[in-house]
Amino acid sequence: MNHLLQMNNVDTRFTLQFEAKKNGQLLREALQEWRISKRALTAIKFDGGMLTVNDVERNVRHILQVGDCVKVTFPPEEKSEGLAIEHGDLSIVYEDDAILVLNKPAHQSTIPSREHPTNSIANLVCGYFQQQGLASTAHIVTRLDRDTSGLLCIAKHAHIHHLTGLAQRKREISRQYEAIVHGHVEQNFQSIIAPIGRKEASIIEREVREDGQYAHTDVKVLKRFSLGAEPMTHVRLQLHTGRTHQIRVHMSHLGHPLVGDDLYGGSRLQIDRQALHCVSLSMEHPLTSVPLHFTSMLNEDMQRLLRESSA
Repeated sequence: MNHLLQMNNVDTRFTLQFEAKKNGQLLREALQEWRISKRALTAIKFDGGMLTVNDVERNVRHILQVGDCVKVTFPPEEKSEGLAIEHGDLSIVYEDDAILVLNKPAHQSTIPSREHPTNSIANLVCGYFQQQGLASTAHIVTRLDRDTSGLLCIAKHAHIHHLTGLAQRKREISRQYEAIVHGHVEQNFQSIIAPIGRKEASIIEREVREDGQYAHTDVKVLKRFSLGAEPMTHVRLQLHTGRTHQIRVHMSHLGHPLVGDDLYGGSRLQIDRQALHCVSLSMEHPLTSVPLHFTSMLNEDMQRLLRESSA
């Protein structure tokens, strides 16, 4: 199988190229092996895409021969309704034709909300794509809470989002976080496996509850210290699932809420947001399968807490 990204100045539609490996195989079956979704095929058929074999347009019932060159041209994407195009600064860690990895600051939403309708990462990414001439919208692969800083990944096309979604379901995208929590965490390493669900009578808040969704977080102690008379612990966390507020809920459930996380029992005396940062992101490239690994330094506000600490 051969993936080649085809982009040119005339046609900005996202195009992938493959080489047929089997004689007598239906194009439909080959497309399934190449992980082109049924939803994508419907969009290609009705919304302005195209399937060609050796540069001749064909339908999915076409019979392939070994060595045939198959091009899949996806239709132009419409940005989500209500997602305003805005222009602003993005801290880009990595970019190619398929994905964009950013370092998100604290106090910035990943996607717009009723409370914060503008200046989200998604708004700015749409503006950035417009400047690039990309007929695409922002597809968030790994989302961060508004007050959480660090690495997040965005797919540049719906098909790439589909592929990263498959990888996430297989737990092939790995994220590690660092946090500063209240109290001294006793065990140097532990796994928290506790189901998380929505708290009754709250739209935002989550809690550990028996009827919640399976959730698994690994916690490793990096440093125990005190800030004045306040004991704190610097921890590294590995997410095995991606539930809403998972780290915040699990650490609060453990009796060690994140410093600054007043929603789950933390204090904002030392920092004006939950002290949580995504420090590493590992994944295989969705098209080439090349291993990718990205890291990010802690935000200055968290570094300050560690500098001011005493062991």
